[in-house]
Amino acid sequence: MHASLKRGGRVAALEFVPNEDRVSPPMAASFSLTMLATTAAGDAYTLPELDAMYRASGFDDVAGHPVPTGPHTVVVGHAV
Repeated sequence: MHASLKRGGRVAALEFVPNEDRVSPPMAASFSLTMLATTAAGDAYTLPELDAMYRASGFDDVAGHPVPTGPHTVVVGHAV
């Protein structure tokens, strides 16, 4: 994604983002458990983990925006 964007371009992902305790909020924690139980290496990532992934891929100003009508978070980063 980074290679296809100009500097300042944005990337966004719709995610279940558990809190760092990994047991809240309930829907994100449930998704994390499902991924752990049904895939070889699946997980749901916390915002600090996603921030590190975005930054390692060349993005900064990473922010999570909870979707008000559902259990998801939109995670946005800007290309540098």
